[in-house]
Amino acid sequence: MNSVVNLSIAGKSPVGEISFIDLKAQQQRIRPAIEKRLNKVLDHGRYIAGPEIDELEEQLAERTGATTVIACASGTAALIIPLLARGVGPGDAVFAPAFTYNATANAILLAGATPVFVDIDPNTFNIDPADLERRIAAVRAEGKLKPRAVIPVDLFGSPADYRTITAIAAREELFLLSDGAQSFGGELDGQEVGALAPATASSFFPGKALGAYGDAGAIFSRNSLDKERWASIRWHGTDETRKESVRVGFNGRMDSFQAAVLLEKLSIFDEERAARRRIAAEYDARLSEVAKPQAHIAGAQSGCAYYSLCVDNRDQMVARLKKLGIPTAIYYTTPLHLMPAFADYAPVNGLPVTEQTASEIFSLPMHPYLTPDQVDFICEAVVESAAPAD
Repeated sequence: MNSVVNLSIAGKSPVGEISFIDLKAQQQRIRPAIEKRLNKVLDHGRYIAGPEIDELEEQLAERTGATTVIACASGTAALIIPLLARGVGPGDAVFAPAFTYNATANAILLAGATPVFVDIDPNTFNIDPADLERRIAAVRAEGKLKPRAVIPVDLFGSPADYRTITAIAAREELFLLSDGAQSFGGELDGQEVGALAPATASSFFPGKALGAYGDAGAIFSRNSLDKERWASIRWHGTDETRKESVRVGFNGRMDSFQAAVLLEKLSIFDEERAARRRIAAEYDARLSEVAKPQAHIAGAQSGCAYYSLCVDNRDQMVARLKKLGIPTAIYYTTPLHLMPAFADYAPVNGLPVTEQTASEIFSLPMHPYLTPDQVDFICEAVVESAAPAD
């Protein structure tokens, strides 16, 4: 979920250079510790399947409450592996929102299944459970595809409505796979993302709240039986000897270097998440009267990977902020069902909420190293930019 449009470069402002995502400040803080971990990888030479992989999986499971965690090559691999393990494929319908990065739909198609796009809730920007039920009923009525799975997306870090979706999935006998690519660190009813669904895919793309220095991902499960199959698929479908293929798989492994980086970043993650949440709370308090920030369902706390809001004059707002040295991003200008690659799966009557949201949404700088003066400057600039021009 890394499609960034209109991302202005960090610019000068009265409060110094403002970065949309600041990886440099984070690296300066932990670089000696990261270098020490990387040197250990160089010393033992196990660049694939090094001890860092096992350590990372253990730490991720401990903090999220997941029974099983499998580190893998990317967030996309983390989506494909559980689908393959469940035998989701040709003739199967997989329901997913169209307001997300294209990896969600690509994973469905690469598994051989058919994506069925669902509209979103206008306030949370996450999949609308009511529209999900309508789409499932329509697929069953048509009879061409078998409803098989649903992939909610925790957009911008905010958990989807798993209470409702879990009930729908159970009733309809659907495999529930959470796309938590942006939501590591998010919570629902005190439970962290990673154990909110039977299976959860996460991305550690560098720009995420927990990011590697390259592509990386992980899959979380509440069922220990998933471990062997998932681990096999990520290693070309081989058995424990890694010599004989027992199922179809691919190269979905995480490098030891990436695990080493993630382990060190995990040590400061809670502190960084608290800073993100403080910034998001100030944005909410000061911008809600001039814009529509993302809402969260009751009992949910966002991982605050991104801070997104909707305004009527989005393009003018973005242009004004850029002149002031405030970088912005737009996730996403084009919903999946309107992209050429997925046009064959577009709903006949479109997805009105998704399309409206795509025309109004943009994201503000969000990272733990924004200073109070920078946050204040950003808020004042948004409020002033929302006012009608003289």
